[in-house]
Amino acid sequence: MKHIALFFQLIFGLCLFTSGYAAVELPEVIGSHMVLQRNEQVPVWGTADPGEEVSVSFKGQLKHVTADQQGNWKVLLGPFKASFDPAEMIISGNNRLVLEDILIGEVWLCAGQSNMQWTLEQSAGGDEAIKEADYPEIRLFNVSRDVAFKRKKGKLASWQACSPETVPDFSGVGYFFGKSLHTKLNTPIGLINASYGGSQAEAWTPREYLAASKDLQPCIEREKIWEQERPQVKNDYERQIREWEQAAKEAEAKGTKAPRRPRVPDALRDYRIAASIYQGMIEPLIPFYIRGALWYQGESNEERAEQYELLLSTMIRSWRENWDQGNFPFAIVQLPNFRGVEDQPSDHAWSRLRDAQRQTFMKDPNTGLIVTTDIGEADDIHPTNKLDVGNRLCRWALADVYGQKITKSGPVYQKIKFSGNKAVISFSETGQGLQSCKGEALQEFAIAGADKKWYWAKAEIKGKKKVVVWSDQVPEPVAVRYAFNNNPANPNLSNETCIPATPFRTDMWPGPTAGKR
Repeated sequence: MKHIALFFQLIFGLCLFTSGYAAVELPEVIGSHMVLQRNEQVPVWGTADPGEEVSVSFKGQLKHVTADQQGNWKVLLGPFKASFDPAEMIISGNNRLVLEDILIGEVWLCAGQSNMQWTLEQSAGGDEAIKEADYPEIRLFNVSRDVAFKRKKGKLASWQACSPETVPDFSGVGYFFGKSLHTKLNTPIGLINASYGGSQAEAWTPREYLAASKDLQPCIEREKIWEQERPQVKNDYERQIREWEQAAKEAEAKGTKAPRRPRVPDALRDYRIAASIYQGMIEPLIPFYIRGALWYQGESNEERAEQYELLLSTMIRSWRENWDQGNFPFAIVQLPNFRGVEDQPSDHAWSRLRDAQRQTFMKDPNTGLIVTTDIGEADDIHPTNKLDVGNRLCRWALADVYGQKITKSGPVYQKIKFSGNKAVISFSETGQGLQSCKGEALQEFAIAGADKKWYWAKAEIKGKKKVVVWSDQVPEPVAVRYAFNNNPANPNLSNETCIPATPFRTDMWPGPTAGKR
């Protein structure tokens, strides 16, 4: 009996001894089936006991590191050439982790609000695309919004090979981009989808960056107002939902159209809080090496459209600085055509936000602008054509990121010169020359004099790179706009790609959301 008692004491003591050691742990973005960025030194990091020795073995490289006083460690591996051959990574400390089926290729982050979140299953042609989505060399990491905001327990995401079983709830834009890139480059593709419908850009931006600008500080200060309002707002919203449910039942019984469900107030949207999405969905990914980012967001910032240029530029800078990869490529998907077609030139917040996206693209290095003014839907803020968006993103990436000799987009406004009653506008990205793809007269140009009154204008292509614009109603023009309406009827200035030219304005006149913060 004494020997048995001694045996159990030894076992218990050993358990106490080993329980003092923390197991080596990895962030969830580092795991089996992942894709690591080719031709770069890629970070692998995690946590362990302070002072613990950790080793990482991968593709013939063995790196050793000691965890710091906070238990953090990081090593750099590579660079490695692209490879379709699955490889194994072993991380050893007080425990041993084995990651399997790792490929080397191109890694992209897909982020934004509902039009990026919009799944392949919801997209036009989605059913057929899902059936054909057997691409084991494309890997998907689909970040959980519920886990990120701690509404549910579990993993943030796991890397999965693309298949008809794994792809339906992945971003439609992201999938079509990744598939096209995989086909064009013949290399493994890793896609990280971190998107959140209804989100505003300040939620994707670290607080310290917002606090550093007096024009962005109100994005933080709104949280205090929401905290004070929340109890009353919650009660009011619950009452509205009860009333709506009753009205919906009555409408169903009568066979009439049910009323629209009440909108969730901002005070009850935890993902509207400044930096909240950044902390839950972006920061956990850093510093996983990405080739670049695709950004499709802006709808929810419409009411502060003219603030958006500063806000988006600040967000891009914060990501680049925190990732510490330099000015990595960043594509901005411009807002699509939306709402009714108007018969006169207009100046609405939707167009202003679209212009803020253009202004960001023009001044921030290594950014791209993806024009979608021809593939939106007047009555739906969620156009289902995600294939063309993904393909246009791929075209931009092939040209700007991978150096292929193709025209990356439609024409881009560069400068304007006035001569008498005419304006001469110069463009870049003209490819084989400016053209109207259907051979029609150019439309959607508007011109104004010093009185700021806008009139539709006539326009003609001159040479490969210029357009002359005029109107008999404006003898002394000072400004021109193109496709500036919410839903331009026929934005037909293009090049051989038949992608519309970027909507633009040459004036600096304030718009309907000027000063709103």
